[in-house]
Amino acid sequence: MGHGSLQKAGKVRKQTPKVQGKERVSPIPRLGHRNNYIRRVIKGKFPGQPTSMGSRRHNM
Repeated sequence: MGHGSLQKAGKVRKQTPKVQGKERVSPIPRLGHRNNYIRRVIKGKFPGQPTSMGSRRHNM
């Protein structure tokens, strides 16, 4: 069956020291909306990949 012995399962994860994650604060809503306005209305860029249907719909 293979892929190593079950005795060694999880060995590396147990040995790795725990690192506390940073607290991330999201930007205040007004700034987010402002950035969306600049990106969508002024620059004319829309979300998604350039070849996606949503992007094509906005760029027509």
